Formats: sequence, structure tokens, C-alpha cells
Amino acid sequence: MENKLYLTELYDYYKELLTDKEQVYFEEYYFEDLTQEEIADNHEVSKNAISKSLIEVKDKLETYESKLKLYSNKEKIKNILSNEEYEKIEDYI
Repeated sequence: MENKLYLTELYDYYKELLTDKEQVYFEEYYFEDLTQEEIADNHEVSKNAISKSLIEVKDKLETYESKLKLYSNKEKIKNILSNEEYEKIEDYI
């Protein structure tokens, strides 16, 4: 579950760097809780294509984070600030 939360947070930062199809597949799998088979049926592609795409998206998100560190920096800021201070700036980071 923790990995899912981490990936969805990375997605919030980097989704615009993904293709439209990758965004749709990711959102249907992680936000709508569809199975890979259901996504494949909805888009008339193979389950293997969906699986491969989701793996590629995960790898891309992790690569973007390793280079840009937006999520990591947000966590560092969050740890430095008090909860009240963090809540004031949360929408900006």
C-alpha cells in the first residue's frame, strides 16, 4: 500500500511528462482500482500491453524523481516545518 501511495504522489508531480495513454492507464489502475484485464478490455488491447505500460510508467516516475527530487524536497520541507506552517504552504509545493 505504501508503494501505491508513493507512486500516486509522484504521479501528481510528473503526470504531465507522461503520454495521454500512460496517464489513462495509470489513473484507471491506481485511482479507479480497475484490474489490468478490465483496462485491457476497455481499451481493446492485451493485458500484457497494460502491464508493460504500467511498469514503464512506474520506471519513468521513479526516474523523474531521482533527477528532479520534487517529492523528496517536499518531504524535507514538511519535516522541517511544524504542521501549522506546512498546512499554510502545502498547496504551493
